[in-house]
Amino acid sequence: MGKPTGFMEYTRELPVDRAPSERIGDWQEFHDHFNEEELQKQGARCMDCGIPFCHSGMLLAGMASGCPINNLIPEWNDLIYKGMWKEALNRLLKTNNFPEFTGRVCPAPCEGSCTLGMLEPAVTIKNNECHIIDRAFEEGWVVAEPPKVRTGKKVAVVGSGPSGLACAAQLNKVGHSVTVYERADRIGGLLMYGIPNMKLDKGIVQRRVDLMAEEGITFVTNTEIGKDYPVEKLKSEYDALVLCCGSTNPRDLAVEGRELSGVYFAMEFLKANTKSLLDSNLEDGNYISAKGKDVIVIGGGDTGTDCVGTSIRHGCKSVVQLEIMPKPPEERTPDNPWPQWPKIYRMDYGQEEAAELYGKDPREYCIMTKKIVGDENGAVKEVHTVNIEWVKDAQGRFSPKEIEGSEKAWPAQLVLLAMGFTGPEDTVVSQLGLESDARSNVNAAYGKFATNIEGIFAAGDMRRGQSLVVWAINEGRAAARECDKYLMSSTNLK
Repeated sequence: MGKPTGFMEYTRELPVDRAPSERIGDWQEFHDHFNEEELQKQGARCMDCGIPFCHSGMLLAGMASGCPINNLIPEWNDLIYKGMWKEALNRLLKTNNFPEFTGRVCPAPCEGSCTLGMLEPAVTIKNNECHIIDRAFEEGWVVAEPPKVRTGKKVAVVGSGPSGLACAAQLNKVGHSVTVYERADRIGGLLMYGIPNMKLDKGIVQRRVDLMAEEGITFVTNTEIGKDYPVEKLKSEYDALVLCCGSTNPRDLAVEGRELSGVYFAMEFLKANTKSLLDSNLEDGNYISAKGKDVIVIGGGDTGTDCVGTSIRHGCKSVVQLEIMPKPPEERTPDNPWPQWPKIYRMDYGQEEAAELYGKDPREYCIMTKKIVGDENGAVKEVHTVNIEWVKDAQGRFSPKEIEGSEKAWPAQLVLLAMGFTGPEDTVVSQLGLESDARSNVNAAYGKFATNIEGIFAAGDMRRGQSLVVWAINEGRAAARECDKYLMSSTNLK
């Protein structure tokens, strides 16, 4: 390493985000970059540890430990320190098709398993990654690289989220003719419509899509396979299919009052907002507005946070985020050791903004929704909850127990359900005759990605269930490798 003692000389520093009071007034990204000198210091903190779990990509205790796409993190951190930015870019792109996405929206399991993080704050891996690729685009180093030779093989990729785009990029790289089908009006899947603009600017997504089109990939929008385009026709026109349709069936809330107007799934809320923002800067009114409303978000994950941030930008009256699980501890507990993902209390951007406006973190923990109450017009008026505690049963399993006397009614004119997803939609799966596993995901073994139908592969959330963007990229790349092997009997893809 260029600076063996860097981890002892420099402290972890991140660029200061735009203040919550400023950024809630617009839909622009709020992260910034350091100057080169400061970035080199942060790269120097990578400590030549000899056991770089940061790029291991393992599953420990059911969670990612290290980078699932095995980014060569120590190498490009060292190159940052040395000021060798082009070389750092080359190492980064060896494993990651879209560092401009992961550098913004990945929760950075790499930092959770950083060796320095055992005793000191971890290396700023995510910020370093983001700066490499952003600088590369600014300097004009990222250009279209279409394959020099075509194989004559045609592949259809269904779904244009991170797994579909990664798969398409890899298959195109080795010379196959790739067509990506997307049912929405824009390419990008959850990158485009599932993540708000202030977290991932859609111009950045479109920039990558345009680059891929220059490289020879064909994109077809407003086309849902199985509805607008028969599956049998698709099968007959292509040598292989890769399904990357995502896990898009939202988990519902089975309580009284669910049918009231003003109760929506989170993705209905987020997608409509982003589409209207891109179409008209919200001037067309084709979105679900939180302006002047008491908003209840049910679900404590990233999607719930995005609902909080979006509601605040609309000008909501108040926002509360209900979480059924307990509040995480401030520090790792003995049963959550390094290099596992640290299950600790954090405030994301939405919570920071709510705290700025309303004086506290909007999350309420260990709360169960009992019913939703409406007014005389059938519109939501209140959410009734009860506090719970988690207790072990005779078999050692935890279950929620209601706390008597803790009932509460929360005012609400907008309720957003952000409780995750239960699996892929059934249209393509059933029409192709694909087998599903016990969780309703497409049955295709990890590492092989082949379904029960020859020539059809599945990857991403559709196969593994709801997961991280970085796992989707991992699966898209790996499915491309297996598809290439199927088409050509061998492959050079990694």
